[in-house]
Amino acid sequence: MTPDGVPVPGAAVPADRPAPGPAQIAAHDERAAYLAEMCQVLWPAPARVYLPGADGRPAADTGASTGASTGASELIVLPGARRPRLIVPAGRRQAAAAVRRYGEPGSMQARLATRGLSVLLRSGIGGAVLRDRLRVQVPAGAPTIESYLRAQLGLDIAVSMHLGAARANRKPVLQLLTPDGTTVGFAKIGTSPLTRELVSAERAALARLADARLAGLTVPAVLHYGSWQDLPVLVLSPLPVWQRRTPLLPGRLALAMSQVAGVAGIERGPLIASGYWRALARRLAAADDTADRSALVAVLGGIGSQAGSAEVSFGAWHGDWTPWNMASTRGGLLVWDWERFSVGVPFGFDALHCWLQAQVVSGQRDPRTAAAECLTRAPDLLAPLHVAADEARCTALAYLAELATRYLADRQAAAGALLGAPGRWLIPALAAELTAGTKGIRSW
Repeated sequence: MTPDGVPVPGAAVPADRPAPGPAQIAAHDERAAYLAEMCQVLWPAPARVYLPGADGRPAADTGASTGASTGASELIVLPGARRPRLIVPAGRRQAAAAVRRYGEPGSMQARLATRGLSVLLRSGIGGAVLRDRLRVQVPAGAPTIESYLRAQLGLDIAVSMHLGAARANRKPVLQLLTPDGTTVGFAKIGTSPLTRELVSAERAALARLADARLAGLTVPAVLHYGSWQDLPVLVLSPLPVWQRRTPLLPGRLALAMSQVAGVAGIERGPLIASGYWRALARRLAAADDTADRSALVAVLGGIGSQAGSAEVSFGAWHGDWTPWNMASTRGGLLVWDWERFSVGVPFGFDALHCWLQAQVVSGQRDPRTAAAECLTRAPDLLAPLHVAADEARCTALAYLAELATRYLADRQAAAGALLGAPGRWLIPALAAELTAGTKGIRSW
């Protein structure tokens, strides 16, 4: 990994590099601003945090130190200050472990690249080459996220943090590492009304799943749940993502999704007369009054007209089951990020979501085309779950409406999420499918 040429604000662009485009600058500025914001959250005043400049020297600092500084630490900014993606402790073992776990699971190419960087950091060479550092100075007794977590877990830990893409549900997710590089947990911190709600929801979901005792499916355990600086903190056990991978066959995935769906039992009834449908309408009504909301309200009316008394099965769902939120290993299927878990939704939502997100997040498919294909392919996608073809279409329409409602309710577009505006892809796909149904091209 090397810096990609996007300059720190105010820094001169090297003469031997082309000037970055507006999109690059915007992406860099946003992530750099987010890093500075999170530093203030994790190491509040009177701690003092120095952010690295383009030349590796402090370009800015946060907080205002008072008293003698009794604690100082460094974190490496990867791939560099010009485009921060990951911050890891400067210690060799901790840095190597943080990078290695960050690359799991993922493609073989991604795993090999991160393992190569991990070896470089473990050797000490990487620390000398990767010079951009975030420096933290902590006066005696000053509260920091590290001091809080050390007290709660009774362990000497350092933190690593991935800087994710802009979205409404972005929050600090910290990897907790002991001096010998052992990952002992992951901490999620709610820093906004939405993320506070999601952190609390994941704690409740994992407690429910622990009681369910799902066979062949492993989820994180809650190690701690509390409040720090009036922010909810959830600490989860690490899953054994280092176990040898096995092919994820459709039958195995369908079985796991079926188990989750049955956590609170399976019920059957008309979609439009269900409590789920009424709750969906209420959530949409509470969203900002925009053109997208008006269009989606019309779409829900169209689904109601075409669905009539059509019945579907209702159960629980993970809420964000994607290829990057799971790993198929010899020891079983590992699944994490349960903050969107809910019950009483049409059975099959997880399978549709997993397929669609894999198509659009990679950037290799046009989102609107993929959304339309999700509707036409629904019978095949839900066949492993034994969902009938006519019910599959009803379920797929409800799923896209659910996703569009989520994006509007969360205000994802305003947060800068890449796919956050459903009017650009989800709503047009729904409207086109309903038009096809009206013309008799599609039927229940």
